[in-house]
Amino acid sequence: MKEIPYVAVAGLGGQFQGSVFGMILDAGLMVQFVLLLLLMFSVISWAIIWLKHRSIKKAKKENELFLDAYVRSTKLSDIFSEAKKFPESTMAEIFRSGYSELVKITKAAREKVSVRETGEYTDSGYELKGIDNIERALNRASSSETGKLERALGFLATTGSACPFIGLFGTVWGIMDTFKDIGARGSATLAVVAPGISEALVATAAGLAAAIPAVIFYNYYTNKIKNMAMDMDAFASELTNIIERNYLK
Repeated sequence: MKEIPYVAVAGLGGQFQGSVFGMILDAGLMVQFVLLLLLMFSVISWAIIWLKHRSIKKAKKENELFLDAYVRSTKLSDIFSEAKKFPESTMAEIFRSGYSELVKITKAAREKVSVRETGEYTDSGYELKGIDNIERALNRASSSETGKLERALGFLATTGSACPFIGLFGTVWGIMDTFKDIGARGSATLAVVAPGISEALVATAAGLAAAIPAVIFYNYYTNKIKNMAMDMDAFASELTNIIERNYLK
């Protein structure tokens, strides 16, 4: 068995700090700045992940409660009163937008009917061509609610794509400093190279640690919001059919 050179063993046991915290403290200023930047990205990303989890969970819960009230009710006016109780429900907001547009249209139609020959008014007997307005109102509300759910997800996408490169930049810079020290010392033993490279590689690890959760949760929440958007579109289509069949003729 060959004997390990004494200089390498002595060097590794001397200045090299085995812990990650020790390597961070011994790293150069640029590497430390990169690590601080990655820490900020990571903290903000986890804050977004937590807040997005709460908002989506609350929206789904209130959607279920609103749909229960929607199924039980027989009048749109009663459903509108119930919808006010669920401010975080995306479907309740869509219903409020559609119903408000329906009220505007029926009010305009009532004025036209009263001006003509009869003062009588029924919900289903007047002629209206306002279904396009209601569809546009429902589509606007659906797009607005989807945009609210997707808010801040772009930062997770940015974190997932940028942080590995930021960490790689810190690693490259640290390796450059290591080679600079090698040139100054005139020695390229393991004892000289290992500490600097280890400290530099911490930046790459930190970049991946910040990027991986961001990518995972970005895809996770994107799929959840996509499914919720499909449910909202289906609800808007059903509400449009109900209004057209019972209120607009």
